Amino acid sequence: MLDAKAVEAMFTRGDGGYMCARWGRPIAPVVFGVEDETLSVMKSALQALCQLADHDMAETDPELGVNLLVFFCREWDELTAVPDLDKLVPGLPDLLSKLEAGDASQYRAFRFEPDGAIRAGIVFLRMKGEAAETPADVLALSQAVLSMLTWSESAFDDTSPLASAPDGTVVLKPEIAALIKAAYDPVLPAASDDPATALRLAARMGH
Repeated sequence: MLDAKAVEAMFTRGDGGYMCARWGRPIAPVVFGVEDETLSVMKSALQALCQLADHDMAETDPELGVNLLVFFCREWDELTAVPDLDKLVPGLPDLLSKLEAGDASQYRAFRFEPDGAIRAGIVFLRMKGEAAETPADVLALSQAVLSMLTWSESAFDDTSPLASAPDGTVVLKPEIAALIKAAYDPVLPAASDDPATALRLAARMGH
């Protein structure tokens, strides 16, 4: 299992700030730019993570309609053609230029409730190069993991959250499953910028 120092690192950003937040409302996802089969795999992966965390999924959000938007594209400039996307993502053209210049494969941003819990999320995935070769179930499960909490941008740089089971299926690593489950424990705050909460998370991972 991960110790408190390792847990803290999972939520510490490049600027040194710590933030661990979970969803405060049922996740109502919508996925654009994929075939129905991939859409089903994506939603199944999210459902599995929600069951793990004892958190709800919903068809719609009563306030927002949907609150987790996932866009697949082959080139970043394709997203400029999505109606009203610039209203959801201020400064979209500049953002897409930065993603193109950095040869990025994905982008993720969250909006938050007054108490700091996740209110909504938006994910861009460019299916090019290595990403285009990734099996749908692997891609779906990894994106579900990344969408459940406000991980550090470097949380999984050195190691994947996934592993291969003996039968060849892709599964969530036990320590990551335990961390997600701990983060959704209702005893803990929905969001915290205090690194000391990593101690509480680590302690709950062994339960």
